[in-house]
Amino acid sequence: VTVLDPHVSTRGEMGHVILTVLGMVAQMERRFIKERQREGIERARANGTYKGGKRRINRTKVLKLHEAGEQVSAIARHVGCSRMQVYRIINDNST
Repeated sequence: VTVLDPHVSTRGEMGHVILTVLGMVAQMERRFIKERQREGIERARANGTYKGGKRRINRTKVLKLHEAGEQVSAIARHVGCSRMQVYRIINDNST
């Protein structure tokens, strides 16, 4: 909690009351944030868009290029991803 007015003292009983009230306001705001987040997640689930977005890498293209003998670095440059992602796609397909 940041106090913008430097003349507010947090010492003594009145300071304790001020800190308690500010703490309660912070807790209430956090509950509001969590509630809005939960509502957004429920809306996204209802629309079928929760849990991941569209895949940006064409996995079949990666596998075809790999089967054609392309090097991993060349595949990564061609599809626009990292070499590690290419390795993951290849390893996921082999298991």
